[in-house]
Order: sequence, then structure tokens, then C-alpha cells
Amino acid sequence: MTDRDDGDREPPRPAGVGPHGSGRPGRLPGLERVPEPELMDDPEQAAAYSAADFAEPHEAFVATFLDRFGAVGGEVLDLGCGPADVTVRLARALPAARLVGVDGAEPMLALARRRVAEAGLGDRVTFELRRLPDPTLLGRRFDAVVSNSLLHHLADPRTLWEAVAACARPGAPVLVMDLRRPPDGPALDLLVEREAAGEPEVLRHDFRASLRAAYRPDEVERQLDERGLLGLAVEPLGDRHLVVSGRAP
Repeated sequence: MTDRDDGDREPPRPAGVGPHGSGRPGRLPGLERVPEPELMDDPEQAAAYSAADFAEPHEAFVATFLDRFGAVGGEVLDLGCGPADVTVRLARALPAARLVGVDGAEPMLALARRRVAEAGLGDRVTFELRRLPDPTLLGRRFDAVVSNSLLHHLADPRTLWEAVAACARPGAPVLVMDLRRPPDGPALDLLVEREAAGEPEVLRHDFRASLRAAYRPDEVERQLDERGLLGLAVEPLGDRHLVVSGRAP
């Protein structure tokens, strides 16, 4: 992937990005969003992602959930579970819960099944191969809905928010964490060098592409407004993430 210069031309806005009836400001200047493929279905790419050390942000995800919602029980849906590092950490933190992880990439789910088996959590964690939007999934209700690092893979962010709205029972906890797009090229380069130093080239490439594809908090606010998810709030987390949390309407 190569960086492109924004120039003076206003690029087309992805769905859910830009001014609408909410009265929020329009697109702010900065690094243009460049979408990336929705699925990580190459086995080498999936293996590199699974082997990477994401302990810090993934532990922050679990800690944020516990801080805001406590150790809930029932059935928890993990949208875009990938190789299930977050899923396993969350299952250990929620001993009374059953987790259902869904992902559209079979190589990711193969790694997820292996990780869950090694953790001895197969009785409480299951996986389903599904690519959103999936009408069968959207007809089910869960006691909590979580998602980590799925939003930036979606060309149309409404795909995620429709799934959240459809699958979360009224009042159910919702927690979504994702990367947030850096403000400019130098900030992007700094993050890649600092956070992916020494990583395989495939992972460095994917990290840069993911940062370019990520949404900004103001863009996510408009997405939530458009879908009517007024009980959810977005906030920055650390130097490269954003968090959306609250209870489903």
C-alpha cells in the first residue's frame, strides 16, 4: 500500500461519514481513509496476526468491559473474533458467560479453535463462519455484544452497527474497540515504527493499512447517530484506539 496525497480535492465519503441531519460538523481535514480488504483470509497473514503480541490492547479491552459492565453472564457475541485472543481473555474474565465468536475468514477460525482448545474453554466458547451482514445471525439476540478491530475492515460501517442493533438485547452491554486513523502521514509513520518495529513485514504492512482504513471518533459518532444508537458513546483510548460503549436501546 502506498500513501496518497490528499491534495485539494474532497474525496468521496464512505457511508456514514460526513454531514447529515445530526448537526455535527462535516469532514475534518487530515489523513484520507483508504479502505482495506474486509477479510484476512490468507493463511500466512492470519498466522502472522495471531502470533503478534497484542496483549496490551487486548487486556485493555477486557479491563474496559469489566470496569463498565462487570462480570456478566449469559451469551456474549464477539463480532469479527479473528484468532480469538480477545475471545479467550474475555471468557476467562467472564466465567458465567458463554461466548460465540463469528468471523468471515476460515483461516482465522482455524487458529481460534486451536487457541480455545489449548485454553480448555471449548465447553463455553464456540465459533461460527459468518460474513456480515448475515440474516441468520441478525435474527438472534445476545446478552452482550463485543467487537475488536472489525470496524476498520468494513467498507460500509453500517454493517457493524446494524449487527449490534439487531443482535444485542435491549439494555445489553456493548463494547467495540478499534484503531483510529492518525491525523497525518508523519503520525502514521511514527506509529508503525514504534508499534511494529521488529515485526514481520506482512504484519507491518497490515498495521499501516489498518491505520489508514480506521475511522476517527467524529466519524464514528455520526455513524452511531445515523443508526439511532444513542445509548452508545465513542471516546479515544491511548494513542491509536477508540472505544464505543454503552447499552443497547
